[in-house]
Amino acid sequence: MTQKETAPATKPLGDGIVAVTGASRGLGVEIIRALDERGFTVAALSRKGIGPEQGDLPDAVKQRLINLACDVTDEDSIAAALAEVDSRPGGLRYLINNAGIHLLGPSRSFSNDDFRQVLETNVIGAFAAARAAYPYLRAKKDRGSAIINIGSFFDRLATPHNTAYSASKAALAAMNRCLAAEWAKDRISLVNVAPGYIDTDIAREYLALDEVKAYFARRVPIGRPSQPEEVADFTARLLDGDLTLLTGGTIYVDGGHSIDHGRV
Repeated sequence: MTQKETAPATKPLGDGIVAVTGASRGLGVEIIRALDERGFTVAALSRKGIGPEQGDLPDAVKQRLINLACDVTDEDSIAAALAEVDSRPGGLRYLINNAGIHLLGPSRSFSNDDFRQVLETNVIGAFAAARAAYPYLRAKKDRGSAIINIGSFFDRLATPHNTAYSASKAALAAMNRCLAAEWAKDRISLVNVAPGYIDTDIAREYLALDEVKAYFARRVPIGRPSQPEEVADFTARLLDGDLTLLTGGTIYVDGGHSIDHGRV
């Protein structure tokens, strides 16, 4: 086996399973990789239930995954998937709400149906997953548990043609705060990780444009978008520690993009 395929040090079963929604592509696949490298048992939740469909995860990693069908817009699907996760040795201890969609267009012609679809997936889906996970996480009260929501720095930016997406991510951050306040007594910590632009397959063509590169050079302190493995590694590392004092917070991992004036 290559170094990447070497089985990681196994964490005790008591550390439990990490369920990751939106596990078929992009950031979800990289989060799975980063968690596996740290020895976590990972349940890959996606609509097809066949695990990662993109990326180059080693076969050894794929064989360790618990692949389950889960449509975050279907409450019964979410409930069934998380019940199955909790039935496995160690049970459900962590949830990463990564599933999401990004529809954009001029607000003057953006339909209610499209707006509703974005909210249904990015906010209601995340809430439904958190609510379905609650009894299983509460049962781990003696050890503590956590939910990490994948937000976006668009939650605090004025971004033309992104009204629905930005509103959904702002709502996700608010949900994260409220659930953190409600569930702290159950030792369930909630953290909202808000990336900036990520160089995934969906955005790669746009980010390769000369004018976009020039924009990053003058507007973003680090001068570039983030790589998916950087955001994934940060997200996975959060579960290595105690998140109690971070609960309810949003952590912006955007290379300073959202707080920088930029160069004129």
